[in-house]
Amino acid sequence: MAWKCLLVLTLAVSAGQLYRTYAQSASTCSDAKSCGECISLDPSCGWCTLLNYTDETGNPQCDVASSLRLKGCSQVVDPDSTKITVKDAPLSNAGSAQGQAVQVKPQEVSLRLRKGKPVELTLQVRQAEDYPVDLYYVMDLSKSMEDDLSKLRDLGDTLASEMKNITSNFRLGFGSFVDKTVMPYVSTVPEKLIAPCTGCEAPYGFKNVLPLNENTDSFSQTVMRQQASGNLDAPEGGMDALMQITVCGQQIGWRENARHLVIYTTDSSFHYAGDGKLGGIITPNDGRCHLDPISQNYTMSHYLDYPSISHLNAKMRENSVIPIFAVVQQEFEVYNNLTQYIEGATAGVLAQDSNNIVQLVKDNYNKITSKVEVVDDAPDSVNIEYIAHCPGGQVFPGSQVCEGLKLGDTVNFTLTVTSTGCPANKNQQFTVRPIGFNEELKVNVQFECDCECEQQKVPNSPTCSGGNGTLECGSCICNTGHYGRYCECSSDDPSLEDNDAPCRSPNTTIVCSGRGSCVCGNCICFPRPKPTEVVSGPFCECDNFNCDRYQGELCGGEDRGRCVCDEYLRRSRCQCKPGYSGDACECSTRTDTCMTQDTICNGQGVCVCGECRCNATSAYRGPLCQDCPTCSGQCSRNEKCVQCKAFGTGLPKDECDMCPFPVIMVDNLEIPDGSEKCLAEDEDDCSIIFTYDKFPNGSLVLYVQREKVCFVPVNIHHVIIGIIIGIIIVGLALLLVWRLLVFVQDRREFALFEKERQDTRWGQNENPIYKPSTSTFKNPVYQK
Repeated sequence: MAWKCLLVLTLAVSAGQLYRTYAQSASTCSDAKSCGECISLDPSCGWCTLLNYTDETGNPQCDVASSLRLKGCSQVVDPDSTKITVKDAPLSNAGSAQGQAVQVKPQEVSLRLRKGKPVELTLQVRQAEDYPVDLYYVMDLSKSMEDDLSKLRDLGDTLASEMKNITSNFRLGFGSFVDKTVMPYVSTVPEKLIAPCTGCEAPYGFKNVLPLNENTDSFSQTVMRQQASGNLDAPEGGMDALMQITVCGQQIGWRENARHLVIYTTDSSFHYAGDGKLGGIITPNDGRCHLDPISQNYTMSHYLDYPSISHLNAKMRENSVIPIFAVVQQEFEVYNNLTQYIEGATAGVLAQDSNNIVQLVKDNYNKITSKVEVVDDAPDSVNIEYIAHCPGGQVFPGSQVCEGLKLGDTVNFTLTVTSTGCPANKNQQFTVRPIGFNEELKVNVQFECDCECEQQKVPNSPTCSGGNGTLECGSCICNTGHYGRYCECSSDDPSLEDNDAPCRSPNTTIVCSGRGSCVCGNCICFPRPKPTEVVSGPFCECDNFNCDRYQGELCGGEDRGRCVCDEYLRRSRCQCKPGYSGDACECSTRTDTCMTQDTICNGQGVCVCGECRCNATSAYRGPLCQDCPTCSGQCSRNEKCVQCKAFGTGLPKDECDMCPFPVIMVDNLEIPDGSEKCLAEDEDDCSIIFTYDKFPNGSLVLYVQREKVCFVPVNIHHVIIGIIIGIIIVGLALLLVWRLLVFVQDRREFALFEKERQDTRWGQNENPIYKPSTSTFKNPVYQK
C-alpha cells in the first residue's frame, strides 16, 4: 500500500510540474506578434497559419504547438533542428588506397538550428598508423648549453632512427635561439657583438639552421657545425623562436598532412610579452613570419616585443603545432605550468648533458598519441555538450577527452548542438577538431529564426479590410493608422505602435487576459462552451465560475452566495447573502454558539464562523475562551471564602457575605472528576482541605472537610540531645572498629616475623654482616 501511495504522489507531482511548464510556455508563446517571433520565443511554441483560427477558437495564433493541433489547427509552423552531412569520407591510415590518411569523420555537416531544439552529431577520431611526422628541434645555444650541443651531435642519428621506428614518413629539422641583440639582453660592446665569449658565435634572436627534410644525415652534420653564443640575463628569447617556427610554415617546411612537433630544449626560463620594454622595444609582436630568405635569421628581433603566451597558443592551435619542452630539473616547474596554457604541449626533464633527449621525445610522443581531446570554436549563440565513447565501452558524459589509446584506436564523441538565440548573422560556421590534428569537422549553421510563410506575404491584401494591411502567415500586418485582427480599426494617431494597448490590464502584457480579442481598442470576451458560464469585465478578467468554493459548491451554493465581478479588484469574488461571510461564504454570522452566560467568548475573544477565536494576547483558551491554564487555580481563588464560610476566619464578615459560591461541609471529602484537592492554611497553622465541583455555566460548589489538620509542635531540646548522643555513639563505634583492625594487622605481622626467624640457619664460622678489609683487582691486559 505504501508504494502505491508513493507512486500516486510521484505521478501527481510530475503532472503538476508538466502542467506548470505547459502553462508557462503557453503564456510565453501568446506574446508573439509574428511567426518568426513565435518560433524564436520557445522551442515548444508554434504558429497557426489558418486565417480564421483566432475567430473560431478565440485562442492566440502563437501557442504551444501540441495545443494548436488539439484545438483544430491543421497548419502549424513548428520547425525542428535538422542535420545534413556534406562530406563523410571513411577513416583510413596513411598510405591507404584512398590516398591521404583520414583521421576525422565526418568532415563537414550543415545544421539548421531552432532555438532550444538540439541536434546530435557523432564525431569519429582515429589516429592513423604510420602517419607522417615533422619534428623540428630548436635549441637554446647560449654558452650554458654548450655541453648539451656536443651531446646532441652524437645523438642525431639515434634520434632519427628511433623516430623512423614510429613512422616511415619522417622529416627532421633544426634551429637555434639566443636572445634579442640589444641591451640588457646581450652586451652591445662592439667586440662582444662579434664574439661574446671565447670560441662563441655572434649573438642572434632565432636562426632556422636546417629546414625540415628527409635526409636525417644532414641533421648530424648541421649540428656538428653549430657553435654556442652568449647573452647577459638568465631568461632566453625562446618565445620569439617558437612564434617564428609556428608561423613560417614555408621556410620551416611544415607539411599540411603531417603531425607537427617541436622539441624545445633549454636550461633557462623565457622572456614574454612586456619584457621588450627593458630594451626600448614596445611594438607588440604581430604573429607574422620575419625570416630572412637567405640567412634564415629572425629579422624583427630589434623591433617587435616578445609574443604573449595566449598569442603564441592561438598561432600554434591555428597551425596544429605541438611543442615538447625538454628542460633541466631547475626549470621543469616553470615549463610544466606553461603546458597548461599551450594546447597539447608536454614537458620533460632534460639531463645535464642531454643524453636522454631521445627517450624524452619517444615518451612525450607516446603521451601525445595516447590521448585524443576535441575542442571547438562555436559562437556564443551555440551551446555544445559532449559525451566521450572511449575504447573498452567506457562512456564519459560531459568529457571531451579519451586517454590510454594506441595508434589505430577509434573513439567516438556525441555532440549535442543547441542554439541559444537568434544572432544578427543567421549563417555562421565553426569547427570541431582534435588537438594536434590538421583535420577538423566543419559545421555550417543556419539559425531558424524566420518562417518560410513570411516570404509569401501579400501586401495590401483584400483580406485585411480591403487592403489596409499585409497578409502574412495567416495574420494581417496593418498599415500605419490601422489596427485590429483584420486591420478593421483606424486611428488618427499615425505613430500608434501598440494597437492592443487599450485591451491590456495594467501591469500585464496579455491582451484581454487571454480570454478575448481586442477589437478597435475594446475587449470582446470569448464565449464559453457552457451557456451558464460567462466571461466579463473590461479586460475579460472576470467570470462567474472561478470564485472560491466551499464543500465543492461555488460560493457555498446558491443559498449562501454568488460569484460576481469586483471592478475595483479586477477579479471575480463571492458576494455572500445575509447570514454568511468569508471568501467562499463558508462562515455563518451567528453568535449564539459563542456565548458564555451573557458574554461572547467569555470576553476573551471574537466569534468567527460560529466559533470563538481567543485573543492572542489573552491567557484564556478553549472552545469558549473560558479556560486559563496559566491563571491562578480555583483552589487559590476560593481559599479565603472557604475559611470565612466554613470556619469564620480569613475575611471580615461583610466580605465573607460577598463570596459567590456555596460551601458544603462533609466528613469524608471525595474529589469530583475534573476537580482537584485543595489545601489552605489558617491563622492557627492548621490545614483546611476542600475541593470544588464545576458546572457548565461556570458556577462552582465548594466541599469542605469538617476536620482541620493541625500541626503538633516538637520539643526542640529533645531533638538536639538525641542528635548529640547519636554522634557520640557512632564515633565510639568507629574508634572500636579501627582498634580491632590494627590489632589484627599487628598479629599477622608478628606471626610472619616469627616464621622467618625460625627458618634462618647460620653457619658457626660465618658472620652474615662481616666484610673483608681488602679488595682485589685484575688488569685485563696483563700478560706474563
